[in-house]
Amino acid sequence: MGPRFSLLVAALGSCLLPALGCLICDKRVVDALKKMETDYLPDHLDAQYHKDLIEKLSNGMREFENLQLEDESFLGVIDDPTLEKGTMSFLKQLKRITDSDVKGELFVKELFWMLKNEKEILSRHVSVFQQDVLCPNKCGMMLQSMIWCSTCEKKLHACRKKADCGERKVKVHETEDMILDCELNWHHISEGLTDYSFFRVWKNKTESLVYKGTAPTLTKPNVKASDAGAYRCQLNTVNDLPATIIHYQVRVLPPREAEETPSTVVPKPEDLDVALDEVTWAPNRSSTTPPPPPPSAAPAPTVESMLRSLLVGLLIWGFVVLIASIVILMLCYWSEKSPGYFIDSIKTWLSTAPEAAQSPDVPEKTAKKSRSQ
Repeated sequence: MGPRFSLLVAALGSCLLPALGCLICDKRVVDALKKMETDYLPDHLDAQYHKDLIEKLSNGMREFENLQLEDESFLGVIDDPTLEKGTMSFLKQLKRITDSDVKGELFVKELFWMLKNEKEILSRHVSVFQQDVLCPNKCGMMLQSMIWCSTCEKKLHACRKKADCGERKVKVHETEDMILDCELNWHHISEGLTDYSFFRVWKNKTESLVYKGTAPTLTKPNVKASDAGAYRCQLNTVNDLPATIIHYQVRVLPPREAEETPSTVVPKPEDLDVALDEVTWAPNRSSTTPPPPPPSAAPAPTVESMLRSLLVGLLIWGFVVLIASIVILMLCYWSEKSPGYFIDSIKTWLSTAPEAAQSPDVPEKTAKKSRSQ
């Protein structure tokens, strides 16, 4: 280790560490660097380089230069969540180096690489912070609590945009509620805000205070035609400056038409087109025929009736099968007892069938013979 090592230490202090100036605002980073000086350096770096390294390290981290952001320049302020992300990443990498037990020139190279990498990581965090978190208001003045990296002081940062947030058209019907909303989406994250004030603006440009308080809306029930006109809302800050100004043009429309409900009118007796019986005050049946009742639709079959019909059908079929089984069993029994019995019966039935068809003629012929005798 010689002149080359001295140049390496000088580059470490003057080129990389100024970009990490915001991290010095966190006490944990300062404590970690002091611990590295007292506990790690004596056994891992020559004593002649201790003072030079620590001096450049301390001075460099107190000087903050512009971070190299992609689309914009660094504004020199940071919030607590962004600082927390950068601090945790720095402490993690510093612990990794000390746990690795590297010494001498290798230790300085590891520290050099770590600080360069942490600069890029912090630049990404700051870029996201400036694009998404810093001053999200599109109009008015928003106050955010920020850390100024040059002094590590936390104070309110004023995000100043145009104070007038435009005009809103409001339409409302008579006898209904008029609601004027003055809240914007960044009001709940802004600091240093006080009260909402609603004013009625007259034609001669004078104003009358209608409401003042913490509620962001003005509600006027049972509005009238005289409530139409111009209104203004103003949200103030702790410095007695307007944070938001919104104008309203209110138009009161005629009351809504009530929905017509059909009314039941009972006709008078003299309006009935029927002949009334003078005694009973009832329609005369001889002159008025009541209309036939509407045909009743056949009731739809229910599940119970369908199941009942199915059960009856199953019982009938079961009974038929039982009778057929009994007949078949009887036939089988007689066929085994006298095998020729059924064959003789069938032959006898076949031979007697033609004679039975001709037998009605025999009595007729016999009757003719008896009459001739």
